Amino acid sequence: MIGKYLRERLSWILLVFGLQLLLLFVAAIDRTIPFMPMLYIVFLSILGFGAFLLIRYPKESRFYQSLAAWDDTYDLSVIAAPESPLEGIVMDRLSEQTDKFRKETSQLVAQLEEEKDELMAWIHEVKTPLTAMRLMIDRMGNEPLKEQLHLEWLRIHLLLDRQLHQKRIPFIENDLYIEQVKLEPLLVQEIRELRAWCLQKGIGFDVHLPVQEVLTDAKWLAFILRQLLTNAVKYSEASDISVESGVSPEGQTWLCIRDKGRGIDAKDLPRIFEKGFTSTRNHEDHAATGMGLYLVKKAADSLSIRLQVDSKPGEGTAMTLVFPRSNAYVHMLGM
Repeated sequence: MIGKYLRERLSWILLVFGLQLLLLFVAAIDRTIPFMPMLYIVFLSILGFGAFLLIRYPKESRFYQSLAAWDDTYDLSVIAAPESPLEGIVMDRLSEQTDKFRKETSQLVAQLEEEKDELMAWIHEVKTPLTAMRLMIDRMGNEPLKEQLHLEWLRIHLLLDRQLHQKRIPFIENDLYIEQVKLEPLLVQEIRELRAWCLQKGIGFDVHLPVQEVLTDAKWLAFILRQLLTNAVKYSEASDISVESGVSPEGQTWLCIRDKGRGIDAKDLPRIFEKGFTSTRNHEDHAATGMGLYLVKKAADSLSIRLQVDSKPGEGTAMTLVFPRSNAYVHMLGM
């Protein structure tokens, strides 16, 4: 800051030094003015000017130092009070702009909240005709057409479900209910929903669950499993998907979903949970949105679930959910 202060006062400093040099020049050409006493006076003047700068520096830089350290919280009380008319002008403009930004931010937040509520209401309204459509499809007699229609219905249902949870994730902390959740009914329900897709692709499931219960939120765990199972089915062909549970040596329960699909490149693994990332090897896959695993990671982080990925191209992918111990939930929820 002292360097910036000196650069700010450079014109004044040059003026003072210029005047002192002018005095010395006059003393040098005018023999009636003794040069040595004038040199002594100039030396004392420069010394006094240096002391003046040192004294004024803390006072004149206090406002700007606090301004430089100001964070983005729009809290103007942390900025030092202006001590000069120019600092007062800066403070007045900052206050005006801050009030303007606060007002605009509040309006934008209210607008986004309104749009979110409208979208969620629309999704819930769309679910009604979708449910009616499902019932009509179930009553159809033409089995090939029935399975095809059910598959398209499933795709729409999954897209709407993902959009609904995407809007809910920012407020997931308000929607958690931690309890002992039975894994088998949850998995059976999610696998049953994917039945038409699995039949079309010749995919089966091998479920082995020595550990039957985990401590988590049932609704959000179902969403995570839905996304992982959907990915496993999407990138597999005519193979089985295995689902198994267990307990790690550290005493943590884990649940692994393993497919034999196309797998993931090693260079892509660090990025698969990034928003919008699809793939570098299969970049022409326009059906991928890069949102599924991103939402899984967001939901898992909120539940203190650790995600582990093991994958090789052409050999498949294993997604493992490592659940926290009960004391981790006590700490997370502040119980």
